[in-house]
Amino acid sequence: MFRGKKYKESVKLIDKTKQYDVADAMGLVTKTATAKFDETVEAHIKLGVDSRHADQQVRGAIVLPHGTGKTTKVLVFAKGPKADEAQAAGADYVGDADMVQKIQSENWFDFDVVVATPDMMGVVGRLGKVLGPKGLMPSPKAGTVTMDVTKAVNEIKAGKIEYRLDKTNIIHCPIGKASFGAEKLQENFNALLGAIVKAKPSAAKGQYLRSVVVASTMGPGIKINTAKIG
Repeated sequence: MFRGKKYKESVKLIDKTKQYDVADAMGLVTKTATAKFDETVEAHIKLGVDSRHADQQVRGAIVLPHGTGKTTKVLVFAKGPKADEAQAAGADYVGDADMVQKIQSENWFDFDVVVATPDMMGVVGRLGKVLGPKGLMPSPKAGTVTMDVTKAVNEIKAGKIEYRLDKTNIIHCPIGKASFGAEKLQENFNALLGAIVKAKPSAAKGQYLRSVVVASTMGPGIKINTAKIG
């Protein structure tokens, strides 16, 4: 894989054999984000669970203290007063069967999060095959199936993110932009990790936090010492 000069320079700043404490890792991740755009910083957290078992799923949502630095587009499935409420809260798109039609016929996905009132889940269910694989299906666990659409939209706009395991038992989550600086990134990271540790399934045995790596969009991965964080 071709790596540019800036990436190679960034790699020199990191000791690949070392696991850094959180503060040092956040300082390094901002130094290694050298692209011309404001890079997103992501945390990749490998857990000692088996996502094939229902009782070892780790999934939830959290509002990051400093948001993600990204403008999130929200689609709300609701009707009547709840649709008006969603619109007033600042949802980007609001509808019911018409939105299902638009997604199905136009392959339209100009949104980042889907919220639905419980009575709309029958309609939204028709989109399971297309929303599911993209991780866009609303769920009560993530707070995206709710009657309180105002709260849901406000939290998402404030920087609420959903965390969930992928097939390899890793959670990938943005924790902000490189321009946030080390301190804000650290606070966002601590909030995310705290939520994941709290969500530890009782069926999980052995070491829960297997590995934690942070990296900016174009930068190298930086390992964090899990022994110091839970």
